[in-house]
Amino acid sequence: MPPTKDVDAASALAGATNSSRSKKWAPPSPFYLPLNVALYLCLIANVLAALYAPIQDCDEVFNFWEPAHYLGHGYGLQTWEYSPVYSIRSWLYISAHAFIGKLSSFAVKDKASEFYAIRIFLAIVSSACQTRLYAAICRTLSPRIGLVFLAVILFSPGMFHASTAFLPSSFTMYMSMLGLTAFLDSRGSQKTAQGIMWFGLGAIVGWPFAGALLLPLLLREAVLGFFSANLPRLCRGIFDGAIRCLTIMVAEVMVDHVFLRKLVVVPWNIVAYNVFGGEGRGPGIFGTEPWTFYIRNLLLNFNVWFVFAMAAAPLLVLQVVLPSQATDKQTLLRRLALITPFYMWFAIFTAQPHKEERFMYPAYPFLALNASISVHMILSYLGSSDPKKLAGRFAPKIKFAAVMSVFFLAISVGFLRTLGMITAYNAPLKVFAPLEQPGVAQTGDSLCLGKEWYRFPSSFFLPHDMQARFIRSEFRGLLPGQFPVAKDLASLLQGTSQIPGGMNDRNEEDLGKYVDISRCSFLVDSHFPSREATELEPDYVHDETQWEKLACHDFLDASQTGLLGRLVWTPDLPIVPQSLQRHWGQYCLLRRRNTDANPGY
Repeated sequence: MPPTKDVDAASALAGATNSSRSKKWAPPSPFYLPLNVALYLCLIANVLAALYAPIQDCDEVFNFWEPAHYLGHGYGLQTWEYSPVYSIRSWLYISAHAFIGKLSSFAVKDKASEFYAIRIFLAIVSSACQTRLYAAICRTLSPRIGLVFLAVILFSPGMFHASTAFLPSSFTMYMSMLGLTAFLDSRGSQKTAQGIMWFGLGAIVGWPFAGALLLPLLLREAVLGFFSANLPRLCRGIFDGAIRCLTIMVAEVMVDHVFLRKLVVVPWNIVAYNVFGGEGRGPGIFGTEPWTFYIRNLLLNFNVWFVFAMAAAPLLVLQVVLPSQATDKQTLLRRLALITPFYMWFAIFTAQPHKEERFMYPAYPFLALNASISVHMILSYLGSSDPKKLAGRFAPKIKFAAVMSVFFLAISVGFLRTLGMITAYNAPLKVFAPLEQPGVAQTGDSLCLGKEWYRFPSSFFLPHDMQARFIRSEFRGLLPGQFPVAKDLASLLQGTSQIPGGMNDRNEEDLGKYVDISRCSFLVDSHFPSREATELEPDYVHDETQWEKLACHDFLDASQTGLLGRLVWTPDLPIVPQSLQRHWGQYCLLRRRNTDANPGY
């Protein structure tokens, strides 16, 4: 077993371990990257994500960015989840982010800067959690495992999107990293209590289902406690952790009571709706996916690292059955506990009909750890020079070249995938800039969304007092409504506790959510050559008699782009074969030409 005793900051930065006071300092491992360097690298990767990552899911906008905008600016779009009738979203999670946005408003002028300030704050939190987990892996498992873990989280498209997303699943991912750190350090009941607290915080404030990730780690503690006669201490740790979780739950209930003016246990409401919703309710009404969805999705987001993550258990079995790879029981038990959460999470959500990429976010740290452990086991085998083994028959330079080729391929594919996503889909984050120019937007103007409603990046990108409205399109589900406009704290709390009309939990369309297009001063629309216009979705972009283009940006036309162009970035150069080139549509902000006749709101 690697040493698990505490080391001070100086020894951690130097890459040394102190297993005994009587022993000299060991030389730093060649695989150990100092913590300050690791933190800077994480910050660079995550801040870039905060600045450039497209919003992946409209749920992030309407269920989290819009309520945060409402708390900061007194108006915004409201989904049925925030109706006091259903109450399946916590105001504690929203208010913490809104507070960061409000603080930043004293230093910046436009609301878009508040949006990026919140994202950069999330990037800092994510970087701190990643660095803490990296340090614990190096200290308690192996610096080589830690270095591979760092490579996975720095260069994977999945982490690029998850690290700064304003989603409970991302918050739960942060807490999973801190909880896993505590269980890796695992030096008695205090660390057990901390681990339970972090996982509990993620489950209560973030996503209740994420509590399942704790079970394998806690089971290992129970087995060790039973055989080492430390069961009473473990029980004290579990009790301590449970009290901390109960305190967090009470705090959330109190905050939600302030906003909703009723006693609500949001985590239970989430479970009740998703598990016991009944016919016509539950996540399945929002669409289902085949069982292969997460396999394809994780291959895109982690490429070869996902393969290594899935290989962790078979490789561990090989270590047990091969005499030459003998490992002590405690190390096997620890690795089994560490690799199980990802398999369990993957199995649970693969079995669910409704699947979304964000559902995997809480397990991303475990995926990265599984992949790192697999690579470590493979490298340990390849490092053998015994000619009786297959690995020992190859020259070291050949083995080194093979290993580096895999790393180079994984990092390169991840980078090209990330670059491809940024260049293909970030137009919604740029198209609203003209609205901040003097004289463009007037008091009473409104911006309308038709077929592009689900790509709206939030009211943070609109000028002060401009509201987003919806016009009819081919979509037939339930669109968000409006929070009541609030001018002070009292009216704000009145607005959050008021039961809105036209809401339901069955995704049934409400015609009251639409306005007539004559009321729209501005319109967001897209044009793709491959898409035919319809009566409800005409080609507004080229209707120059009614609309003028204020800004248009390229947006990938996925239906006309080949597989490679959809998966990764490819250069738009004449020398690139037509089948490999990406094809583009336009994502545009339009202004009504007869603005003087516009009645507005």
